[in-house]
Amino acid sequence: MTARVELTVPVDVEAPAEAAWRTITDWQGQGEWMLGTRVGVTSAGDGRELGARLRAVTGFGPVGFADTMEIVEWTVPDGPGPRRCVVRHTGSVVRGDGVFEVVELGPERARVLWRELLDLPLGPLGRWGWPLVRPAFRAGVAYSLRRMARLCAARYRGDA
Repeated sequence: MTARVELTVPVDVEAPAEAAWRTITDWQGQGEWMLGTRVGVTSAGDGRELGARLRAVTGFGPVGFADTMEIVEWTVPDGPGPRRCVVRHTGSVVRGDGVFEVVELGPERARVLWRELLDLPLGPLGRWGWPLVRPAFRAGVAYSLRRMARLCAARYRGDA
C-alpha cells in the first residue's frame, strides 16, 4: 500500500497575481529560482495548457534524478479567483500531484501556494523516512519560493 503525504508551502509576492502566475508557470525559467532544478517542456508549446508534458532534473553535481510530469488541471478564471495548475508526477522516483495556486491579495500583491501530494516510495521504509526528510524538503521548497517571490517582484518593478 502506498502512503500519500501532503506538504503545502505559501509565499506572498509583492506583485499582481497575473505576474506571480506568469513567473510560477514559466517552466523553463524555474531554474532561475528553484533549488537544484532545471525544467523543460517536452510537448509542443510553452507548457501552459492542459495535457502539456514537462521534465525536471533535480540534483547537485553528478547526483540527481528526472521528474516527468503532465499538466492534468489548468484553471485561469476570466475574473477574480485563484489560478491553479496541477501537475501529475509520472516518473519512477517522484509520484503524486504537485499543485501551484495563485490567489490575489490586492492589486499588487498575491499569495502563491505550492502543494505536493506525494505517493511515498519504498513502502514501510518510505513512511518511516518521510518525517526525517520532510523538514529538509519543506525548507528547500520555502527557499525556492522566496527566491521566486523576489524575482517576480523585481521583474514587476522593472529591476530585473
